[in-house]
Amino acid sequence: MKVELNIMKEDRPALILVDIQKGFEDIAYWGGQRNNPDAELRASELLQLWRDTGLPVFHVQHCSATLISPLHENHAGNQFNELVSPIGGEPVVKKNVNSAFIGTDLQVQLDKAGITTLVIVGLTTDHCISTTTRMAGNLGYKTYLVADATATFNKQGVDGQNYPAELIHETALASLNNEFATVITSDIIKQNIR
Repeated sequence: MKVELNIMKEDRPALILVDIQKGFEDIAYWGGQRNNPDAELRASELLQLWRDTGLPVFHVQHCSATLISPLHENHAGNQFNELVSPIGGEPVVKKNVNSAFIGTDLQVQLDKAGITTLVIVGLTTDHCISTTTRMAGNLGYKTYLVADATATFNKQGVDGQNYPAELIHETALASLNNEFATVITSDIIKQNIR
């Protein structure tokens, strides 16, 4: 992936960790197949980098309105994955729709802090990551999406055909790249944020 990265520590980019929750460990519930099993690990590495450099971090937590969903607040799956659990002072933004900007104060918090650059990681590529990334781009933020720190599940098409998770992931990234965000890898970020 050849990308010219125009992001600097001095820009104070915010790391937005979207829905990295225990409920997504129930692969059977979400479709039976998942790509990129190291997405949470890559996200945790970036989180540590952001913490080490004192850059802003925002945790987004999906609180499903569907009672049977593993992400409903009554279920253990609503909790954050231990790899990226918030620590003192890191804001947690709770949402119940796909976008981290709808029904939340995320935009208010970002704007109040003067943040104009976002780095997005999390789950799932074609749902909450895609929707949040599209809105971030439309709201005017300089937005970077980290391909190897995101993942999704296989999907069934309207004709019943099964589409593999990696295909869903790659087409979602292709739809976002160079229109709503710049799609990059965690290695590129690590080389540029110090």
